[in-house]
Amino acid sequence: MTAVQDPQRYIDDMARERGYVLDYHKVMAKHDFGVLQAANGLVGAAYLDQRALDRKTKELIFIVSLTVMRAAKGHIQSHIKVALDLGVTAREILEAIEISLPEAGVVAFQAGFEAWCEVVGAEGLEPTVEAFHAGDGKAGRS
Repeated sequence: MTAVQDPQRYIDDMARERGYVLDYHKVMAKHDFGVLQAANGLVGAAYLDQRALDRKTKELIFIVSLTVMRAAKGHIQSHIKVALDLGVTAREILEAIEISLPEAGVVAFQAGFEAWCEVVGAEGLEPTVEAFHAGDGKAGRS
């Protein structure tokens, strides 16, 4: 990002360049602009600036990292949307998220998986036999 001194312009530039702005970006721009600029400098160097890895690969790594760290669903979803906009397929994103399963476990995987399902509209199959609902908060049998 360019050296902008106006917080509103900075947020607008961020939205144009990244395709997303997180809630903490908006609040930090208003309340501690200098720290936001410093943090974004690090993000730019590690993630946004073109170096050896292309942007699609970096988005996939970012999605997996956020999944493993159990980031907020909206944060994960924002990167899923950016990846889709960059031409990464829904299947490729799912495959990347699946890497978290053996490494970080089922609970971490489910956070990324649920975020992915909502963004791409994925639905599953329902059992045609009687079974307990598992993990959806619904009591009883189907």
